[in-house]
Amino acid sequence: MESCSKSARESSSPFDSLLFDLDDTLYSSKTGIGESLKKNIDDFLVERCGFALDKASSLRVELFKKYGSSLAGLRALGYDVDADDYHSVVHGRLPYHLIKPDPQLRNLLRSTAQRKIIFTNSDRTHAMKALKRLGVEDCFDQIVCFETMNPNLSEAARPDEFPVVLKPSPEAMQIALRETRVDPRRTLFLDDMYGT
Repeated sequence: MESCSKSARESSSPFDSLLFDLDDTLYSSKTGIGESLKKNIDDFLVERCGFALDKASSLRVELFKKYGSSLAGLRALGYDVDADDYHSVVHGRLPYHLIKPDPQLRNLLRSTAQRKIIFTNSDRTHAMKALKRLGVEDCFDQIVCFETMNPNLSEAARPDEFPVVLKPSPEAMQIALRETRVDPRRTLFLDDMYGT
C-alpha cells in the first residue's frame, strides 16, 4: 500500500511509526456503524448458531467481555464457526454509506511524515471498505488485520485447534510488531479502547 505522506520520514518527532485502530478511531463512534455491528453479531448468533433472539445481545456482551469478540468466544466454546462466514454477516451487512469522506483526516495523515499502519481486529475487506469511504485508503503503508493475526484459521481448522488472536493480546501485539517491523520504542499506537 502506498503512503500519501507528503514528505519523507524527516521529522523531529520521537515516533517514526503510527499504528491506528480503525473502527471508532479513524471515524466517529457516532456514525451508527458500531450499533449496526452489534445488531449483525446478534443476527449471526440467531441465524447461524441458533441462539434465541432474546438471549443474543446478552450473549454477545458476555462473549466480548470474556474472549474479546463473539467469534473468539464461540470458537473457544467449541462452536465450529467459519471466520469468513462470520465476517460476511457481521461486516458484510454494515451500512458503509454512513462513513463519509473526511478531507480533514486525509490532510492530517498527508501532513505527517511517519509511517502509518492500520492495526484492526476487523477483516481486511471491512478495513478496505471503511478506508475507501473515508477517502484515506492510500494513506497507509500496511494493514494488520484479522487475517494477519489468524493465518491458520480456516474452515478446516477445528475450533480448539487455533484460538482466535485479537488485540490487545500480547500475541496480537507480537504479530503486529513482526509483520510491520516497527521499533516499538518509536511507535505510537492510537486506539479507542482504554488500556490497549
